[in-house]
Parts: sequence; C-alpha cells; structure tokens
Amino acid sequence: MPTLPPSVRLETGQGGLPVVRVAAPTATAEIYLHGAHVTSWVPAGQRPVLWLSAASRFEAASAIRGGVPICFPWFGARAGQPQAPKHGFARLSDWELVGARDQGDDVVVELRLTDDDATRASAWPYVFEATFTVVVGTELSMTLEVTNRDTTEFTFEEALHTYVAVGDVRSTEVTGLEGVGYIDRSSGPGTVPGEPGPARFAGPTDRIYLATTAQTTVRDVTGRRSVTTLKDGSATTVIWNPWVDNARALADFGDHEWTGMVCVETCNVRGDRILLEPDQSHTVAARLAVSGLSAP
Repeated sequence: MPTLPPSVRLETGQGGLPVVRVAAPTATAEIYLHGAHVTSWVPAGQRPVLWLSAASRFEAASAIRGGVPICFPWFGARAGQPQAPKHGFARLSDWELVGARDQGDDVVVELRLTDDDATRASAWPYVFEATFTVVVGTELSMTLEVTNRDTTEFTFEEALHTYVAVGDVRSTEVTGLEGVGYIDRSSGPGTVPGEPGPARFAGPTDRIYLATTAQTTVRDVTGRRSVTTLKDGSATTVIWNPWVDNARALADFGDHEWTGMVCVETCNVRGDRILLEPDQSHTVAARLAVSGLSAP
C-alpha cells in the first residue's frame, strides 16, 4: 500500500470494490481499482461531469457502466473469438494503485496493470505493462501508457470510453468532427462522408470517426454548459448513444437514462490500432475541460 496524501483515500466503494476518493482543492473524483475506472469528476461549482448509470453492476465479473471505462487491448467484440469479453480485459481487471501526490491545486493518481496467467491465456497473450495516470483538478486529465515487455511485436486497440452527462441528448451537439468521415455501426461497415455541421442526436448513434486528432466539444444546451475533450496520441473518435430500444436491452442501463448521456471516446481502433515493437511504448491522453455555470 503506497503512502497517500491527505487528499486521497483508499476506501471500500459500491459492491465492496476498492475505490480511490480524491478531494483536490478544485474538484473531487472517484477511481475504482476495478478497471482503473474513473466514475466521478466534479469540479467546484459544477454538477457531475461524468454520467454513471444507476443500474451499473459493481461486481468483479462485470464492467462498470458509465464514467470512463478503459477499453484495451481490443475494442468491441474480438474478431473470431466470441467468448472473449467485449472491449478487452482491462476494464474487468484489478489494477494496482502505484501512488498519488498533490501537484499544486491538482491531485495525481497513478495505477498499473501488467500481464498475468489470465491475460496470457486470453485472446491477447502478450507480455505488457499499462500505466494509467489521472490528474484531478479544474480539468480532468487521463493518460494511458502501454509498453511492450514481450519479445515480439504486438498490436492493440484502446479507448478512453468517456460518458459525458448532459441535460438532454436530444438538444445536445458535438462539434469538432465536421467533415470527418466515419463508420456508422448502426447501419453497416462502410465509411460515411463527413457532415458539414455538428453531430446531433435523433436516434441510436454509434459512429467511429477515422483519422482525426481534433478536439471535440459537447454542447449541452439543456444543461447550460460545454465539455471539451482535447486528446493526444489518438487518431480515432467514437460517439455513442443507445437511444430507447438499445437502452432497454442493456441490463446495466436504466430504461430512461439514455437522455442524460453521450459518449465521446478518445481511441485508436480499426485501422488506427497501435503496433508496438519490443520495449516500445505508446501513450494516449484525454483532457476534459468544462465551461458554463451548471451548479444546482
């Protein structure tokens, strides 16, 4: 157990799972060791920025629904291996709390995941080290560094699968992806030409925007605020909302909760997946910033 500053406490959270609770001068946050999962970030004077389902299962065998799941080392279903868990094993694994420290008005928390017998017996059998660094303050910074500790090259996909809380997704738009082609997973595998205006929501939305490093902004009209994501080391952005029927089909997603969230995911998937030679590392980062007064 590392020595923690007074701003950080390791406690028992929902479902008996260990959770890191952070109280920085300018924000609070919660990070579960199960999945290295950021479930809450609340800057001073704001409502929660991250959406978390009231129906989420806080169980060792399940991923947490909401917050920021880490998808690694594959995204979605593992091709040719239907028994493999969706979005990889990282969000189902218990990560190690390496340490935490105060950094001015921010608090830095570092977690680590390495291969073990279970991961090496999985659909992705490589030797690796992953470090997840979370900086809690007026902005939320999340950095995932993956290092190849194997003797052979490997490829992987990754996503910081951020669920943003909104007042009503039907009056929400995402800017920054104008003109970027995307794969519409709701309709088929082909690439759809980019749209001239912001992305808006009028039905189930599951889009993979390819070859984009642009920052995005969720403009939440009902909630009277905007959430901007600046990213680094990422060439893919995914936006997702299940809408009515898909939400009802998900056991860990409340039937009527779909109106209050939109996912804007910082990714490297499909043709943007990462190739690492032995001893090489790759880092992907997302930084969230909020503008607009939205305190209760």
